[in-house]
Amino acid sequence: MIDKLDFILALARERHFGRAAEACGVTQPTLSAGVKQLEKQMGVLLVNRGSRFQGFTPEGQRVLDWARRIVGDTRAMREEINSLRHGLTGRLRIAAIPTALAMVAALTTPYRERHPNVQFTIYSRTSIEILDLLENLEIDAGITYLGNEPLGRVNAIPLYREHYRLLTSAEAPLGNRDSVTWAEVAEVPLCLLTPDMQNRRIIDSLLKGAGGESRPTLESDSMIVLFSHVRTGRWASVMPAKLAETLGLTDTLRAIPITQPEAVQAIGLVVPAREPMMPITAALVEEAKRVAPQLDDVEMKAANRRRRV
Repeated sequence: MIDKLDFILALARERHFGRAAEACGVTQPTLSAGVKQLEKQMGVLLVNRGSRFQGFTPEGQRVLDWARRIVGDTRAMREEINSLRHGLTGRLRIAAIPTALAMVAALTTPYRERHPNVQFTIYSRTSIEILDLLENLEIDAGITYLGNEPLGRVNAIPLYREHYRLLTSAEAPLGNRDSVTWAEVAEVPLCLLTPDMQNRRIIDSLLKGAGGESRPTLESDSMIVLFSHVRTGRWASVMPAKLAETLGLTDTLRAIPITQPEAVQAIGLVVPAREPMMPITAALVEEAKRVAPQLDDVEMKAANRRRRV
């Protein structure tokens, strides 16, 4: 039964019989036969078929929901039994929004010190992709925005608050300011993330609320690409303060607080809402709870220093 439910999960991810079979390590006829056997057991049609995969029937969608729960619980059970014998081992898969990628090390480094036999895979994904990956059991955890858009069936642990800065050359028109408004930022040609990123949607909304609009001269799904352009001194961008500080400011590159309003977004760890939780994921949640006060304390101290200056 579990292997056939795995076939259903693969179909949901790949939307293609051949790719789903490849992902499961079986031939396409084996996968198709397994799905048909599951349909026979259930007594209903689960998949709409034609010359290609055409989606799930209403009954198939319900089986998919149960498959996610059953397969997830089965994996959690196996991992817990294995951890009782050998301690935490395996691979922890984490997807993070681009603006939070630089902060992942704050979690993985102390985690690895406690659990040296765990390996990590880190992905850069949009907030929507992170939720899809969690639902389809393709990752164990995500780091994403906790507000603005629905999170669905997850448990969320706040990590820190994201404050925004205008990154620009000290020689640029606004480069000598102690702070700028969103209305002023709206007049600056910017390097921004692509529109599928929630960070971009947040910035667009803030600029629109200030009576302006985003006018990107360059778009990318990589913060490194944006930062490398800004470092030339000929471009500007809006970035979270933590990210700008982590990537490294220079004598000629300034990160200027943006006010009126001073926008703040909560960033946190999200994991599947499942009890009992997979041990490898539960350990990450505990690490997040330990690290979060330190992350936010660093941000608060930095903000206080800026206010005193």
